[in-house]
Amino acid sequence: MTIQVGEHLPEGVLMESAEFDAANGCPMPPQKLDVLPLLKGRKVVIFGVPGAFTPLCSAQHLPGYVKHFDELKAKGVDEIWCVAVNDAFVMAAWGREQKAIGKVRMMGDGSAEYVTKLGLNRDLTGGGMGMRSFRYAMIVDDGVVKYIGVEASGKFEVSNVETILAKL
Repeated sequence: MTIQVGEHLPEGVLMESAEFDAANGCPMPPQKLDVLPLLKGRKVVIFGVPGAFTPLCSAQHLPGYVKHFDELKAKGVDEIWCVAVNDAFVMAAWGREQKAIGKVRMMGDGSAEYVTKLGLNRDLTGGGMGMRSFRYAMIVDDGVVKYIGVEASGKFEVSNVETILAKL
C-alpha cells in the first residue's frame, strides 16, 4: 500500500555519494544514511524518479527543483532529496551533471528496498529497466507526510516543483 498523508515514513536506508575523487573525478564510496534521523525536526521535500539520466527526469523534474531551490528554502524547506532506484555513484554523477550538488541531495535506493517500503515501487522489467520507482513528490515534516503526489504513467502534474511550491 502506498504511503499516505498523515503517516510517518518508515525506517530505511538510502545511499549517498556526496564527494568526488580529485584525481579522476569519480564519486567517492557512498555513505549509508538512516532516513528517520535525517527527517527529525526538519521539513524535507522528497521527490522520486524512475531513473537517473532518463529524459523527463533530466529535462524537467530534477532541473525544476534545482532552479527553484531558493524559493523552496524561503518557504521553510530544510532539504530537498531526489531518490531513484540507481546506485549512489550514478546519482552523484547525475547530480553533478545537473548542477544539483549543494541544492538537492541525490539519494540512491539501488535495490528498490526503500521505495518498496513506501509502496512506490514499479515493475518496468518489460521496458528493460527492472524494478524502479513511480515518479512522485512529497512534503515531509518531522517524518510525517504532509503531501504526496504520485504520477500516473506519462504524466507530470503532481510531482513537479510548481505543485510542491503551491502546497507549502
